[in-house]
Formats: sequence, C-alpha cells, structure tokens
Amino acid sequence: MNIVISGTSSGIGQAIAQRFLQEGHAVWGFDVCRGTIDHELYTHVLHDVRNGSFAAIPAPHVVVSNAGTLEESDAIDINLKGSIRFVEHFVSSPSLRSVLFVASASARNGAEFPLYVASKAGVVGYMKNLALTVAKRGVTCNSISPGGVITSSNAHILQDPKLYAAVKAETLLGKWAEPTEIADLAYFLTITNKSITGEDILIDNGEMLKSNFIW
Repeated sequence: MNIVISGTSSGIGQAIAQRFLQEGHAVWGFDVCRGTIDHELYTHVLHDVRNGSFAAIPAPHVVVSNAGTLEESDAIDINLKGSIRFVEHFVSSPSLRSVLFVASASARNGAEFPLYVASKAGVVGYMKNLALTVAKRGVTCNSISPGGVITSSNAHILQDPKLYAAVKAETLLGKWAEPTEIADLAYFLTITNKSITGEDILIDNGEMLKSNFIW
C-alpha cells in the first residue's frame, strides 16, 4: 500500500514510518527536517505543513497526520491547521482506506500549554467530523492520544532524574511509552482495523486514571 505520513524525521512519526516499511508498504514522509530513514520503499519530502501545496503521491491508501510542535506560537498553525491541510490534500484519493491523527492526552485533560491543548483538542474534534464524512466510502478515521513518550522532544524531562521520576509517578504503570508502541497502535488502526472509526485512542500508561483517593 501507499502510505503518507507527516513529521517522519524523528520520534513518533519516524517510528510509524518504520513500522509500515517493515511490513513492505511504500512510505512518503513529509517533514521540515531532512530525512533520517534509509529504505528503498521510503521517499522523503521536505515540506512544512503550514504550506498547503503538497507533492502529488500516487493514490494513497493510508494518511497519517503526525507533524506537530510544542511551541505555543506555532501550535495552532502546525498542530491543527497543518493537520487539516495535510489530510484534506490526500483525503480524496480513490484508494483511501484509513486516516489517522496523532493528537495528545492533553486534549482530554488540558494539562499542557493553552494553545497546544487547544490545537490537539481541535485535532480530535476535526477527526470526528471527518469520520462522519468518509464513512460513506468505507474509510476509517481515528486518532491516537499519547501521554508521555520517550522522544527527543522530551529530552529536558528524560535527562533530569528527579523530574522524570515525578512524571512517571503520575502514571499507573510507572513508565512512559516508547515510540514503537505508538507505531504498533497506528498500524493496527490503519491496516488491521475494519470497525473502529471516529475514536480517539488513549495510550498513556494509565495517567488519565491515576488518582489519589482520600476517604
């Protein structure tokens, strides 16, 4: 199948791209940074999702919108508007089977910077709206909302033992997820899944459920 993914130069996007490549799919990765994946089935496209003019890809089967930023000044333009631009460019593909967005657990609990939270909550809302539209074509549309993930964007936390211990303590399982775990879920939702659509799937090691009950 032909897979298009945004934000593939590092972290979650890179792991998702590699997961599809492992299964023999052709992947086109869009990123503002240079490509980091060396594979015969991988094509890297230097592109900023704030620019609505995307390269033509032959009949995509799966679209994964992952590109994002933690910078408040760019959060709405990249995380929300960029996701919409990216997906809407490819959603008319006659071969389309599935659309997937990478949102954030912050979209549910609001526990991040204001514009970042708003951007990711908007992604989830847009996903549900799109799911209503593409269902008539038999296309699934979902989002994944990760909690803490071990990526370079979280280096300031991972490299501070006290801070990392504190955030892990906020989860039920006492850990953060690896990017490959997000990638496995992404593969399931877009390739294996036939009946889940319009859903935001939380993968946060139980952080959302963690509570200190006082009687």
